Amino acid sequence: MESTSAVRPIAAGPAEAAPQSVAQALQRAPHVGANVALIAVAGLALLYQLFGLPLLLRAAGGPSFALLASLVPVVLATPIHWGLIHEGIHGQLLPSRRANEAVARMLAIGLAIPFDAVRFGHLMHHRFTREAFDRPDVDDARGPRWRRRIAWYVRLMGGLYVAELLVPLLAFVPARMAKALVERGVGAHGGEGQHVQRLFANHAADPVRRSRARRDGLCTLALYGLAFVLYGKAWPVLVAVMYLRGLWLSLADNLPHYGVALDEPGRARDFRVPGGLGVMLMNHHLHRQHHLHPTLPWVALPALARADEVSSGHARTPYWHAALRQFKGLQPGVGVHSSVH
Repeated sequence: MESTSAVRPIAAGPAEAAPQSVAQALQRAPHVGANVALIAVAGLALLYQLFGLPLLLRAAGGPSFALLASLVPVVLATPIHWGLIHEGIHGQLLPSRRANEAVARMLAIGLAIPFDAVRFGHLMHHRFTREAFDRPDVDDARGPRWRRRIAWYVRLMGGLYVAELLVPLLAFVPARMAKALVERGVGAHGGEGQHVQRLFANHAADPVRRSRARRDGLCTLALYGLAFVLYGKAWPVLVAVMYLRGLWLSLADNLPHYGVALDEPGRARDFRVPGGLGVMLMNHHLHRQHHLHPTLPWVALPALARADEVSSGHARTPYWHAALRQFKGLQPGVGVHSSVH
């Protein structure tokens, strides 16, 4: 398992860093019980999506409004499902390291995303936040402008999730080919470009990780293959719910970093959500705090965000406004100063 010690977030200034005593208290925040409860929620939602609904559709003789409406909670459980995987990536899901990885990996298989690749990519995202390879919202002026614009909106509207579905295929082609494809996809732009490209390429060619990726990919294929068989002629329903879950993953991925300047604390932003929705998002809306304190569990972030808001005097933007703001399209570049929080 990649160690979270590899994460080197952008350092916080004195105004943003939590006092040592506060950080220690927050580290002990009771999160394991909450995680176990949310694992049950995500698991039940997935079981209903893959097996419960198709059996009900067969019994009812086909789709009905009530049965299709019952998928709404499944889609709404997507942030929880991803949030649990995210906690597993940072070693905060369960106390046992072995249980932490096993459960996070099973959750990733259930969401049809490659755990090792996503974990590595996420830790690299923390280590090199908003470096050249980590700015999908910035117009890099490479290639025709129309192609760059289309690529951004495709990514935003579910393309990122589709790419994650296809990543396991790299483990089934020769290692040299996988390495070349990853090098081309990541590129070597910016000051850290060649180093980042080499790290990604070596990950793609590593035999142990390739073996795990093949195993996980086959498990995902078997799981969803069985689900498609159960859905039968109603298979478009399964595709639709997979797309809706993937749409959220794609929209939320770069949301806290969209248009963020290099001098902003954590190179990320916090947002505001109505009371209670923070649990559904597993505090993903407090992403600046997560980048400043990546070793703290998700339940510790609200206290840090409140302290940050008081000390900075900046009111947080609503999360949903920030999500829609991404549809403004590619940004001309990342400045060194920004007043947007």
